[in-house]
Amino acid sequence: MPELLNAAARLFASRGYAATSMRDIAVEVDMKPGSLYYHFPSKEELLLAVYQAGVRALEEATAEAVAKETDPWVRLEVLCRAHLEAVLRDSDYAQVLIRVLPDDIPQAADRLRELRESYEQVFRHVVAQLPLPAGTDRRALRLMLIGSLNWATLWFNPDGRDSPRVLARKFVGLVKEMQDGRTST
Repeated sequence: MPELLNAAARLFASRGYAATSMRDIAVEVDMKPGSLYYHFPSKEELLLAVYQAGVRALEEATAEAVAKETDPWVRLEVLCRAHLEAVLRDSDYAQVLIRVLPDDIPQAADRLRELRESYEQVFRHVVAQLPLPAGTDRRALRLMLIGSLNWATLWFNPDGRDSPRVLARKFVGLVKEMQDGRTST
């Protein structure tokens, strides 16, 4: 079963969900196409299993990092770093979470949103603990951070000077500076 999920994640990440057929996945794991339906009754169910595995991996990576810290700003920094490291690790599962949007698959959209929401809970919790001014839109901050981190797969240069650790420090530093009123427009 892990081989099957890995193959599905690899194909969904490289070709996209719509361009990947159950037959493609079966061929990838040297299985008869009909046999694949024994494990997953539909492509949507297989996608949900890939999403669940991807969310679980992200949750484990971020929860472990956040649990070690008590300072709210440091917690946010290690959360951002762990998320960046996970999405930049060349993980097919993380790429599926980023690239396959719930609205792309209407018949599974609600369940995909639930999985994404469960992962975002760690960001909600950490952002909620930040010492921000009253009236700060914490939802917008959370979404901005997650969006920026996810898009790193497109702009990150592994040979550049900024590691995920440095980028996380810079991202959180910018937020903290704006909160402190030190950043000018």
